[in-house]
Amino acid sequence: MSDGETLPAEAQRIAAGYAFTGPALDLGALLWDGGCHPGAPVRIPLPVLNRHGLVAGATGTGKTKTLQLIAEQLSAQGVPVFLADIKGDLSGIARPGQPSDRVQGRAAEVGQQWTPAGFPAEFLALGGLGHGIPVRATITSFGPVLLSKVLQLNQTQEQSLGLIFHYADTKGLELIDLKDLRAVVAFLTSDEGKAELRNIGGLSTATAGVILRSLTAFEAQGMADFFGEPEFDTADLLRTAPDGRGVVSVLELPAVQDRPLLFSTFLMWLLADLFHDLPEIGDADKPKLVFFFDEAHLLFNDASKAFLESITQTVRLIRSKGVGVFFVTQTPKDVPSDVLAQLGNRVQHALRAFTPDDQKALKATVKTFPNSVYDLEELLTGLGTGEAVVTVLSEKGAPTPVAATRLRAPESLMGPVDGAELDRAVQGSALHGRYAQAVDRESAYEKLSAERPQAPEAARPPAAPKAPKEEPSLVEQVVSSGMFRSLARSVGTQIGREITRSLFGTARRRR
Repeated sequence: MSDGETLPAEAQRIAAGYAFTGPALDLGALLWDGGCHPGAPVRIPLPVLNRHGLVAGATGTGKTKTLQLIAEQLSAQGVPVFLADIKGDLSGIARPGQPSDRVQGRAAEVGQQWTPAGFPAEFLALGGLGHGIPVRATITSFGPVLLSKVLQLNQTQEQSLGLIFHYADTKGLELIDLKDLRAVVAFLTSDEGKAELRNIGGLSTATAGVILRSLTAFEAQGMADFFGEPEFDTADLLRTAPDGRGVVSVLELPAVQDRPLLFSTFLMWLLADLFHDLPEIGDADKPKLVFFFDEAHLLFNDASKAFLESITQTVRLIRSKGVGVFFVTQTPKDVPSDVLAQLGNRVQHALRAFTPDDQKALKATVKTFPNSVYDLEELLTGLGTGEAVVTVLSEKGAPTPVAATRLRAPESLMGPVDGAELDRAVQGSALHGRYAQAVDRESAYEKLSAERPQAPEAARPPAAPKAPKEEPSLVEQVVSSGMFRSLARSVGTQIGREITRSLFGTARRRR
């Protein structure tokens, strides 16, 4: 008689809800009445991983190991994975794990045949800060909505920034890096540019000045390295290794931990860019990519209504393009309800209830689960490290019964590899030659500087008398100055490129 058959009827009904016939990821084994039952595995069907998910729980309850466990199995089944490594302890996925009594004990409890294994990994870093291939975006690609979030602009200022982007587009002023955007805003707030403000409507000098000061402060904090060229091609997140396993792209973020708003918004840019590139495929046998969005609450904090609506739409629509998104945070209440409603797969680790606010968060979390035979308030506060409450979508798309689960142990190294090893992996990457060296070509800053040479005040000659001939307008100056001719010298310039606008107002070259 199997272990599953010895369970009480209620537990057998739970176990039956996870008896999938197709390919699936093994999370662990059912916990019931204080015991772990390896004959009652808890799993997630591979095809429903594009229906998104949530991994939540208090600090120290095992969320990171859950990410690692899921990422390993996705890679093994040929699905590329993206991991945001906030604390720097996911790089070990590239190396086989170390056997230990604790690992072997956990494997025996859940019926796991544990074998140490490393997985194909690519290490990335925002702007090259840290150990990784530099991930950069152009200002144009990032777009006004996401940039407004990073700059912490209000709704009026966000709309004004959108007008500035539109102005730059219409004048052929490419926004590659921060100095390009700052140059355009500085021009619009200058004596020469104030007339242009009237032409684009709704943008006051005062608001443009606020944006300029925000950009200057942002750059002074060392943020300039994140914007520029070569821009990272998100198609590189969709690769598989020669042996057919999915590549795990690990974005190393410890170097920017003190800039959480930046990296959370940058992750949203990656997702929005993927949304544009990928074709509609509907439901498939397996996802094209599963994207883990760690510290998800940072994305939603103080977000504008337009920004939240864009996130909700992106998450809703990207499913049909074969991309699954898992938000990782402490409690479900960190995620807006419209987004939470789209997260069909849930792994909820333990919650603490030490304060009145903790109690409220616990009650709110319980309400987000389907009806259950468990006392979830009691269960969620009593789970141990590496245990979770699970509910996923079945192969037919229906929610499975809530299952208390003891999770399997990852087979890769549960900890970071040292910096020297990461650097060697980066140097040996096929992506290194494409992205390692920053490129600073002619763009808005250079073009505006060329059009408006600024001599030092002491050396500047007295103003010449105005000629009777009427000065050409700014548009005439731009068109006749050679600005546009200089664009033609590069394949990747404004002339001839097609611009697409995403839900976030981003724009980029078609690849």
